[in-house]
Amino acid sequence: MNLPALDNDDTAAFERLVRTRRSIRGFLPAPVPRETLESIFGTAAPAPSNCNTQPWQTHVVSGELRDRLSRIFIDETIAQGKHSLDFPYEAKYEGEFRRRQVDVAVLLYEALGIARDDREGRQRAFLRNLEFFGAPHVAFIFMPDWCGIREACDVGMYAQNLMLSMWAHGVASCPQTILGYDADSVRRELGIGDDMKLLFGISFGYADESLPENRIVPDKLSLADAVVFHNQD
Repeated sequence: MNLPALDNDDTAAFERLVRTRRSIRGFLPAPVPRETLESIFGTAAPAPSNCNTQPWQTHVVSGELRDRLSRIFIDETIAQGKHSLDFPYEAKYEGEFRRRQVDVAVLLYEALGIARDDREGRQRAFLRNLEFFGAPHVAFIFMPDWCGIREACDVGMYAQNLMLSMWAHGVASCPQTILGYDADSVRRELGIGDDMKLLFGISFGYADESLPENRIVPDKLSLADAVVFHNQD
């Protein structure tokens, strides 16, 4: 099979998608049409995976079920501390990793107008995570229980495909680790067996461009900091 020919327009379009996509933390309530959803997820499907195993399964939640899961996350997962993670999350960032974490938090709280000592404001901002930032849709990303780190990397490549596909369709997204904190409730509400393990969720929909938190642009690593070229003239 011959590979399709690509041109400069393809390169420019891809670079524009990658450089302009960012995590959005405020969405309009309007749902994404079903036809667009099918195009988005169909385009994302041909992601690479080890031995073509394609170890991902995505459950898209909308409407009343989406609202019920949000209430469960707030009333049980947070208020009662009923965490059930399929994969541990320690997040012991140090050095440059800790600095990057703090820097993006400062950008966000400044955009929201929340002072460092405003505990109530910070709590409200935190709960927005569990309200999916107002997004009308959430994609919960699972993989089979036999999977390991290798397959989790495969799922990550699929998730990047998915979010770029969303952005190509004018749909914004925000991947959220915290949406994997109550895997048991998600499985129960969606009728999923224990043989599927939840990694994370992606809130998505049309961005509310009027919100200041959607205008922050975190710093990214430079090419020199991210890549080392060996044996290259």
